[in-house]
Order: sequence, then C-alpha cells, then structure tokens
Amino acid sequence: MRFTFFFALGVTLASAGLHAQATQGISVSTGVSNGSSDKEKNISAYIELLRHDLRKEKAQVMGAVMQLDASEAAAFWPIYKDYDADIEKHYDGVIGMVHDYASNYAKMTPEVADRLAMRLLDLEEKRQELKRKYYIRFKGALDAVTAARFLQVENQIERVIDLQIASELPVIDRGQQ
Repeated sequence: MRFTFFFALGVTLASAGLHAQATQGISVSTGVSNGSSDKEKNISAYIELLRHDLRKEKAQVMGAVMQLDASEAAAFWPIYKDYDADIEKHYDGVIGMVHDYASNYAKMTPEVADRLAMRLLDLEEKRQELKRKYYIRFKGALDAVTAARFLQVENQIERVIDLQIASELPVIDRGQQ
C-alpha cells in the first residue's frame, strides 16, 4: 500500500514538473519560441511556483517514507535541504538540455546529436556523484540503513520523473540526418 501511495504521488510530482517544462513556450516540432517577453516572464514565474510546490511535495513524500524519529529528523533535514538545493541545479541542467533538444529537433545533425548525448551522459554522471556524496553524509550523520532508505526513495522519485520526461520527448528521427 505504501508503494502504491508513493508511486501515485510520484506520478503527480512528475506531472507537475513536466507541466512546468511544457509551459515554457517551446514547440518541439518546430523548435520556435511562441511567446512574447511578458508572456515568458509570466511563465517563468509560474514555473518557479511549480518548482517550489514540487520540492515541497517531494519533501513531504520523503518525510512520510523515511519515518524518522525526532533526533533522526534533526540530523536528516539539514542535509536533505543541502541535497535538494544541489539536485535542483541538476534539474536546471536537464531543463536546459530539453530546451536545447527542442530547439534543435527539426534540424538535428550528427554533431548536435552527439553534443546532446554527451551532455546527457555528463548530467547522469554528476547526478550519481551527487547521490554518492549525500549518501556518505547521511550515513555519517545517521546510519547506513537510513542513508540507503534515502537513496531508495530518491531513486524511485527520480525514475518516475525521468520516465515522464522521456515519454514527452520524441525520439530523434533517422531521416533528419
């Protein structure tokens, strides 16, 4: 039952994140911006609001699943706050890459595809390094079981978000070379 609740909430979180990305005025099929400066400012403000809500809901899910007592929570949440700030930078990179992909989709070249692929691999490597860094911090402040539980929950949330993003992006057409 806990997994079903968590999975449903994860899908909700991912949908909110994708909605934020989808509302930025980029058309994947054309790669053309379709918004004015004022509209882009409004959308940017909306995206920041959604990001805030997404972080809040993610923290609520994390808290519910982690089941920390008061002393564990006192050690966990300051580290998690640092992690959340660092992982937000990662997702900024993902959003930037999605924009780059969208703007180049209709005119994809082997060089652009290679650049995007290498950027994706770099982002994934940095995300793994970040999780390793924070696993070690959580383990030092708490214990290995609690740190592993954090990793497990974080990985589940990431997988849902990654799947949602991937399902919204069209695969590169071989005919575009």
